[in-house]
Amino acid sequence: MKVPTIRFYEKIGLLEEPPRTASDRRLYDGAATRRLAFIRHARQLGFEIDDIRALLALSDEPDQPCTEVNRIAERQLAAVETRIAGLQALHAELTRIQAASCSGGRISDCRVIEALGNHAHCDGLHA
Repeated sequence: MKVPTIRFYEKIGLLEEPPRTASDRRLYDGAATRRLAFIRHARQLGFEIDDIRALLALSDEPDQPCTEVNRIAERQLAAVETRIAGLQALHAELTRIQAASCSGGRISDCRVIEALGNHAHCDGLHA
């Protein structure tokens, strides 16, 4: 993880600012390293910062029911499924446009350029 990213997480309160050495370098302990790994993994899975903040707060209460954690995860899964559906629509449209391409002809006859220049030539499955 890059230094500016870590500083950002400190600034927004996802990570406490660690103690410093005599030469003003930050010293991260094992808990901070695990927290950074948690944040990185959650970001890779597409969780928003506010959801990560909530998940971190919930993880500090291990004896509580996991209802809220499940709700956050279900909401993220629904968002991922929506993105997948959108990407599948884009894939289908790009496949259709490319299949009708000029196949070595002139640019003036290129269906890819035509479709990109005029959205009416698309099937309208994407935004």
